[in-house]
Amino acid sequence: MISEQSVNRILDAASQTGADFAELFEEDCERNSLVMAGGAIEQSVSSHRHGAGVRVMRGEQSAYAYSADTSEEALIETAKAAAAALKSEPMQHKLQYMKKRYTTPQEIRFDSIANDTRVQLMHRGYAAGKAVSEKIRQMTVNYFDQVQRVLICNTEGVWAEDERPRTRIMFAAVASDGTNAERGSESPGCCRGFEAYSKAIDVEASARKAAERAVLLLSAKDCPGGNMPVVISGGFGGVIFHEACGHSLEATSVGPGNSEFCGKLNTQIAAPCVSAMDDGTIPFEWGTINIDDEGTPGQRNLLIENGILKSYLIDRLGSRRLHLPMTGSSRRQDYTYAPTSRMTNTFICPGKDDPDEMIRTMGTGLYAASLGGGSVNPLTGEFNFAVGEGYWVQDGKIVCPVRGAMLIGKGAEILQRIDRVGPSMWMAQGMCGSLSGSVPTNVGQPVIRVGSITVGGKGGAM
Repeated sequence: MISEQSVNRILDAASQTGADFAELFEEDCERNSLVMAGGAIEQSVSSHRHGAGVRVMRGEQSAYAYSADTSEEALIETAKAAAAALKSEPMQHKLQYMKKRYTTPQEIRFDSIANDTRVQLMHRGYAAGKAVSEKIRQMTVNYFDQVQRVLICNTEGVWAEDERPRTRIMFAAVASDGTNAERGSESPGCCRGFEAYSKAIDVEASARKAAERAVLLLSAKDCPGGNMPVVISGGFGGVIFHEACGHSLEATSVGPGNSEFCGKLNTQIAAPCVSAMDDGTIPFEWGTINIDDEGTPGQRNLLIENGILKSYLIDRLGSRRLHLPMTGSSRRQDYTYAPTSRMTNTFICPGKDDPDEMIRTMGTGLYAASLGGGSVNPLTGEFNFAVGEGYWVQDGKIVCPVRGAMLIGKGAEILQRIDRVGPSMWMAQGMCGSLSGSVPTNVGQPVIRVGSITVGGKGGAM
């Protein structure tokens, strides 16, 4: 990594046109990615990314520049390019670092295993998925692992080094009955070395789950549309909070006034049964961080407590805009992006309600066992989500699987309509895209019930 003497000269160059803060982010990342289809490896890529970026701030102004060349000379020029965006008298910074080094333990390092070991793992999942049913026509397995090493230094004395291992395996199954074809997927991941596949991830069970979902959807009916109660399961069900509320609590949206929750701290934004967290400190989870990408330690942030908004997710620039402390929430995809406020492991906290009672007393509506992709407008809170696995409920009883359902609504309204929260929370893994690129995040919740939500569907009466 870059020497202290070079860091000092780079940050000094970044401060020459009036920055009151300058930061260097260096990244070195090794990654392995494999794709299997039809039981054979179609693609195997090993890559090595290295580069650095320099960010400068003055008040609420910010500029960022980056380079794949991490020589001192190149990064001084990069610093000058960022600093050129600020026009004021030079500022002096006394640089004295508190050096801290972080790492996530790895029992089996990725650079210690051969690709044959990865391929054997993928074959195990492939065989388990194909064995679910003769209707499984296609099974695709994607595997990746990476170790990202970063150095973060700034003019406030931060010197933080971190080593970050992550791995994920993704199964996509296609089932067909000769007339229709349906798809199921499952994508577990975590922040560990290769021991993840003996300690945390059950490859065969995940592959079977993907295949079983695809087969199930072949017999599903088109979901009716309308306004109705919906029970949403845990795990990927948590994407509804992630999209409908989480993005609107990021300083990226709140700071410029582009969130429906601006100015709502310490006011009720959700039903009293709803509490929510963003916790980057949970050991080994997919969205867990030792430090964020500004060098601030990961934190457990209480966002909502009994329906009351308690905190936003705040990076350094957001802290300046909102005059609130940073929350360890600054993240970026890689050195080519400036950091901004992002989620880590975000979830609705466990409650006390019985999931069976939720369905038994809901009348007619939808049980969403899994949600798919979604999108939201943080300014208005309007969202939509695809239901990956859903069931029609009639008179408090599950009648049949349904497909093609969409959940449509507005975040602030849906939070107020949650009337039940179950006692057990679990999470699922995903990638979240925003201004600073795509980052790993967990979504989660217990089983919850929304008393009334718009369901889009093209089915008729059941």
